Amino acid sequence: MNKQTIFNWPVRVYFQDTDAGGVVYHASYVNFMERARTEWLRTHGYSNAGLMKEFGVVFVVRSMKLDYLKPALLDDMLEVSAQVKEIGRSRLTLVQTVRRGEELLTQGEVHLVCVALESFKPVSVPEALRSQWKDVE
Repeated sequence: MNKQTIFNWPVRVYFQDTDAGGVVYHASYVNFMERARTEWLRTHGYSNAGLMKEFGVVFVVRSMKLDYLKPALLDDMLEVSAQVKEIGRSRLTLVQTVRRGEELLTQGEVHLVCVALESFKPVSVPEALRSQWKDVE
């Protein structure tokens, strides 16, 4: 896929993430992945607020494809990953997974677009970030 290091973020499953039977709602995985992407971005020196302030841009989700393989449960300690798969002029594709230990629970591909904050029209990914992701094959 690429030479980028896989970023992992720990997530505990809380009651609010589950149904009455203690099984994680399908939509909660989207939230878990969003948290991991936000923290992954921080490892590259930028918060979402920082991107808005410094460059006038924000990354928005264009599409995502998720495969739910096994359920996560109340109180599980999960590891949510994010890894760059592809980078284009204004788009970024990430592969994300949710694991409980070695067990793969959910996997997905998230397509992001870098947009201008004022117009929400696609713009180039800031060079400060692109240069950090340049070794994506």
